[in-house]
Amino acid sequence: MKKYYAEAIGTYMMVFCGTGAIIINQEMNGVITHPGIAATFGLIVAAVIYALGDVSGAHINPAVTIAFALRKVFPVKQIIPYVLSQSIGAVLASLTLHLLFPLNEQLGGTLPAGSIMQAFVLEILLTFFLMFVILRVSHGSREQGIMAGMAIGAVVLLEALFAGPITGASMNPARSLGPALVSGELQFLWIYIAAPIAGSSLAVWMESKVR
Repeated sequence: MKKYYAEAIGTYMMVFCGTGAIIINQEMNGVITHPGIAATFGLIVAAVIYALGDVSGAHINPAVTIAFALRKVFPVKQIIPYVLSQSIGAVLASLTLHLLFPLNEQLGGTLPAGSIMQAFVLEILLTFFLMFVILRVSHGSREQGIMAGMAIGAVVLLEALFAGPITGASMNPARSLGPALVSGELQFLWIYIAAPIAGSSLAVWMESKVR
């Protein structure tokens, strides 16, 4: 059970800090700035990897869990418990933020700024890049160690920095699920569930070609 608690706690931390930065930026007239939001996401992902990588692998992302299973380094029977734990952590984080900022309508949710196709393709590519790096720096299905934390956190920061204004740079179904469920903004949620899973699956196939 400690693995599932770790995934719930880690995902809670990531969603609370990352989407919290978006909310506070809105509430305080842009004081955090877009680069600040991107840095927040990258830093909290790195911190969670350092804190919990040796416990659960610090997936904190259903797309990552599914990809590790496809690579056959993670038990298929643990996919559902991991994804449920991540989803619970994300929803609890968004509920906490809703209690703190009840007038905020979107709670840091991910919404496409352009067309649906643009957002879908971008999210596939962003998750592909992220998962490719994860596969190259992880130990089996565990994101742990100095290299993993730095590399994965840096990729999250980079992709949030340049793609955030277009898609929200989710790369993570749980990160999008929490704000969407609590705010009721469900119209585009399918993009942020399907595209990251497709992108991470593509990364598994491509990484096998260079392994």
